[in-house]
Amino acid sequence: MIVISEHKELTEKLAIKDAPLPERVFVPLSQHLGKPCNVIEVKVGDAVKTGQRLAVADAGIFAPVHASISGRVESIAEYPHPLLGRAKAIAIERDVTLNEEAFPLKSESEVSVLNIEELRKIIQEAGIVGMGGAAFPAFVKLTPPKPVDSFILNGAECEPYLTADARLMIEEAEGILKGVEIIAKILNVKNVYVAIEDNKPEAVSVFKNAIRNTQYAIRILKTKYPQGAEKQLIYSVLKRKVPSGKLPFDVGVVVHNVATAFAIYEAIYKRKPLFERVLTVTGSILANPANLRVRIGTPIAKLIEFCGPLKKEPNSSTPLTIGKIIMGGPMMGLAQFSQDVPVIKGTSGVLLLGEDEVAESEEEACLRCGECIKNCPMGLTPALISISASYEKWDLAKTYGALDCIECGLCAYNCPANRNIVQAVKQAKTKIR
Repeated sequence: MIVISEHKELTEKLAIKDAPLPERVFVPLSQHLGKPCNVIEVKVGDAVKTGQRLAVADAGIFAPVHASISGRVESIAEYPHPLLGRAKAIAIERDVTLNEEAFPLKSESEVSVLNIEELRKIIQEAGIVGMGGAAFPAFVKLTPPKPVDSFILNGAECEPYLTADARLMIEEAEGILKGVEIIAKILNVKNVYVAIEDNKPEAVSVFKNAIRNTQYAIRILKTKYPQGAEKQLIYSVLKRKVPSGKLPFDVGVVVHNVATAFAIYEAIYKRKPLFERVLTVTGSILANPANLRVRIGTPIAKLIEFCGPLKKEPNSSTPLTIGKIIMGGPMMGLAQFSQDVPVIKGTSGVLLLGEDEVAESEEEACLRCGECIKNCPMGLTPALISISASYEKWDLAKTYGALDCIECGLCAYNCPANRNIVQAVKQAKTKIR
């Protein structure tokens, strides 16, 4: 087992704070796995209120997007995107004369009369996606094509540096469990498991108390990476293996992240669309790292400014230099080319690394050492996939299991030849699809 330095101590004890309302947001039309929202329901100059639907897709799997501040539509154009480079987005300029919308809490009796189809519809209309990073539309997961018998609440948060889920579990356990109750009702499952790694003792304690009068079971898992990946989590909790090319429902399981469960709670009990989320802004070069509740579409430059300043060079008044900005964590996150990229639904963190923390190395020929194979949690041969990709042999890459890769990064992390294996696998997956 590979032990990875966690660096969670920077923010794990810090309560969630509200980031300041941005003066301008850029709401991308593609924030989910599936078809981008191509039916835009507003035009430049329109006044919009927080939570108002902005765009949907005309067909296929998608999640609608909503205004995250009250203001006026400034433009609809191509803007920086953290995953796609550039993509169409709706820019909204805040207007202080327009009040922020309120989302009052509904009573238990109001919620209890909603049937399964009504619950699914509300979740779909709220634009909720998997918030652990995959961003798959939640209502689709909640409509499995075959019966399932178990639901797992994913509280592993195994990625280094990130602590947003842990804080959410500590501070919002009641809401998360109400979301779990809704999920269990929709899926018609009796087996509900709360899975938390043992490096989160406070979250474990909170949930042990919170589920005391329920039929839910808690599973305290040994901390290891990448525990939070669905297939690994299912095996850790239920000892069920998801076969190659299959999905969790094929073994009777649905998994949702704790942040997704909380968003489902807010959608059902408040009719609140997904226009904000909790994320971690961190890094040893930041003076004030934090767990923040942030409006979707906020440029990450505003978050870095709020959590700043940058620390000073030793024995100097010169600020440290940013070597890399990563959206997400260091293992599965993506390096960003601009601080103008906005927070999207799947953004779990913003990580700043100093120049001395970013190793520049030249990629060498594969040594056939087998380290990537030994450490692959999916039992793949990453070296052969990456070599196939380098020769553009996409069918061969598929044969070696490229589509089963969960992009955890362990292969590249352990490669003595510094090969960019994950990037090669990502390219292969794109070409195969």
